[in-house]
This record gives sequence, structure tokens and C-alpha cells, in this order.
Amino acid sequence: MPIRGNALAIMAKAPLAGLVKTRLVPPLTQEQAAQLCRALLLDQLENLKAPDSADRFVAYAPDDAEALMRQLGGDDFHYLAQSSGDLGARMNHVFSDLFRCGYRRIVLIGSDLPALPLAILHDAFSRLDGAQRRVVLGPSRDGGYYLVGMNRPTPQVFENMTWSHDRVLTQTTKRLTQLGIAYDLIASWFDVDSLDDLRRLRSLGEPPLHQAMSRTLSYLDQLNQLGCLDEQA
Repeated sequence: MPIRGNALAIMAKAPLAGLVKTRLVPPLTQEQAAQLCRALLLDQLENLKAPDSADRFVAYAPDDAEALMRQLGGDDFHYLAQSSGDLGARMNHVFSDLFRCGYRRIVLIGSDLPALPLAILHDAFSRLDGAQRRVVLGPSRDGGYYLVGMNRPTPQVFENMTWSHDRVLTQTTKRLTQLGIAYDLIASWFDVDSLDDLRRLRSLGEPPLHQAMSRTLSYLDQLNQLGCLDEQA
């Protein structure tokens, strides 16, 4: 069993043109969308190198992208391929693999996030400490969740779900209640999927976030100079 017992995994698509951030095309080109995704991913990976209380994993897609993801993440992460299937099947596969490896507390986050405050991760792992089966969810502003954590395998959270709509979190908590599984909601955060999200990110004034998002904010400045983030775009 791993000594620390904690695993932190980030679900990440390889930042390749035509594969990522397609909701931003247009006004962005496919290449611009891929460069934005790359900047977001690099900033998040750099941010996640700080916690030393968990083993860190990149769960990547597609399954031939390992070399690229290792180039981006380096030796601070372990790497595992996502499975086929919908989002729920792929998340459940990551949890199953990590529980099989002996981890007792597992937190999974998305890669389309501004650099996540580390206090949120600490809170998530703290809430998973204990004998009672528990699920932790981080609400996102679009009605879904950006983080899910477990201290026992709980595949029911992902089975027969529909995704990418504004009631994912509500449906998930309702299912957990029906199953009698305790859960906690932690601090909200947001995905970066739309032009409004990009504008919100540029407007955030917290110095620690700006420092952690240097690549992304620099690239957004370039896009803004090109007029890609204009209201009429």
C-alpha cells in the first residue's frame, strides 16, 4: 500500500488542435484553442507540484498521448491512460485503478480549471479521512462539479448518468442521498469553457491566482490584442 494513502489525479486531454476547447472555436482557431488548453494545463500541473501529501497522477487521453503528457508534466506525476466510454466510465476507471493500487483517499479534478487553490485540496482530503464511506464534491458554476473525492469505491456515482448539463451536481447528490452515502460539498470553483469564463479569469484580482496562472494570462493577453476576446467576437 502507498505510504501516504492519498492520490490526486487530474483528468486531462492532450492539448492538440481539434481535440480540446472546441466550444471556443470560433472565435478562436483550433490551434489557438489548443494553445490555450496547453497553457491552462501547464499552469495547473505546476500548481499541483506543491502538495506533498498525495501521490500525483495524470489520467490522460487519448491513449497514445503518454509521451506528450510526460513531456508536459515531468517526473512529478505518474501517468495512466483513461478508458473508453463516457465521462462517468472514465472517471470510475481512474478511481478503480487507484483503489486497486492501495490508495485510501482519492481526489480527482478536471484540467479545464484555473489553478486550484491548494487549501481546497487540503480540505477535500481532510473530509475523506475517517472510517465512514464518504464522497466529496466541488461544485462548479455551471451546475456540475470540478472535483470528486472518495474514500471507498462508489461506482454508483457515475452509473447511468447524463453529463454536460446544469443539473449534474443536483442529480449526483440526490443519488448519494438515496444510497445513504455521506457527502460533503466544498468550495466552488469554475471551469474555463466559454468566452465569459475567459473574461472572468482575466478580471480576477487575486495576486496568488495571477502568479499561478502566468502562462494562461499571458496567452489571454495575446488573444485579447488580436481581438479574439471582444464582446462581439
